[in-house]
Amino acid sequence: MTARGDEELLRRDAAALWHPYTQHATDGAPLPVVAARGATLELADGRTVIDAIASWWTCLHGHGEPRLIEAARRQAATLDHVAFAGATHRPAVDLAEALLELAPRGERRLTRVFFSDDGSTAVEVALKIAFQAARARGDSRPRTFLAFEGGYHGDTFGAMSVGDRDPFFTPFQPLLFDVVRVAVDAAAFAAAFARHRDELCGVIVEPLVQGAAGMRMHDASLLRAIAAACRDAGVALIADEVFTGFGRTGALFACSKAGVAPDLLCVAKGLTSAMAPLAATLATEELFATFRAPERSRMLAHGHSMTAHPIGCAVALESIALCRERDVAARLDAIGARIERALAPLRAEPRVRSLRRTGGIVAFDLARDGGAGGSGDSGGGYFTALAPKLRAAAIEHGVLLRPLGDAIYACPPACTTDAQCDAIAAAMRALVDVRG
Repeated sequence: MTARGDEELLRRDAAALWHPYTQHATDGAPLPVVAARGATLELADGRTVIDAIASWWTCLHGHGEPRLIEAARRQAATLDHVAFAGATHRPAVDLAEALLELAPRGERRLTRVFFSDDGSTAVEVALKIAFQAARARGDSRPRTFLAFEGGYHGDTFGAMSVGDRDPFFTPFQPLLFDVVRVAVDAAAFAAAFARHRDELCGVIVEPLVQGAAGMRMHDASLLRAIAAACRDAGVALIADEVFTGFGRTGALFACSKAGVAPDLLCVAKGLTSAMAPLAATLATEELFATFRAPERSRMLAHGHSMTAHPIGCAVALESIALCRERDVAARLDAIGARIERALAPLRAEPRVRSLRRTGGIVAFDLARDGGAGGSGDSGGGYFTALAPKLRAAAIEHGVLLRPLGDAIYACPPACTTDAQCDAIAAAMRALVDVRG
């Protein structure tokens, strides 16, 4: 596309579109992307940029993966879609079996798969299952969830309720249900759990890494303590692996890395490597059994028009095959380790705090120049005015980054080359010198 075509596209965009998480009054023009291949995006003016955030953490294998394209083509030519209420098809059955085989195992075993459309809907399904199952057991006391400060589980109302209200969901506070919220700390969790255990129908966690909170990372021992407490009390443990699933933490699932088996497991994003919208909520047989009854009213009354979309299921199956054949978890771990090594000198930089890594996720925080921060525009929170400048500076270095407030992070696709890893690290280093 020519420069004139570039300008025309942006003009039409500005007149017709409303972009997610965008302040249209102040944010710059969006990137006009015309093609993508591997770890790179091609812009309308001929430039290429490295997709160091895997397009919002979705593009697991890289853009334009030929085997995923072919899987979609084959399935589209056979069965494009059918309503999944009262029908079934091989791609959905095959994918469900594959997910259950890969799922974390322990004293609890995941045996059922409920398909939906994205990470937020996968969480909604899990919340409904946990709440309704507690009611089906005849105990009216469990009516709330325990969640963690800084959590993010999606933008639908149940997911917003169990996410941290600040900064994203403050305007919706009157519409959100109450949740027991605690610091990501073993002692804080133990105290809150002991105090509220009879009221809880579920505990929801982002295992090992809280993504939208700024890539905050916690130890596997905390996850094991949470799982043990939930098991002993008969409280459902919901693991939101929408971000961490499919190798991002250096293991196929963060729960597996920690040796934990949840009651409910939410997956999306990397499930189809961004080729199609698809999500799944995996559940134990015990939970499934609470909905199986002669009364139709006992069913899980939830569904989506595109549930178990055959093309998405076929692509997900092929993506799982690639994860196994290419050992994607190990590859992402190596990518993260290389970027972390290149950033190691920043540990001595006064403006940098907490250089950290889990698997293929690498992050550090910029020290604030002043003020208490928080979610205000002038501080260091998510809405800081510095964020668009940081993003623009990274693009000038040929890398797409999307800082989360003070947190500069990368989690590139598994196809990222060593040279691209080095370029990502160089761009991240350059952001240290950006000022407001």
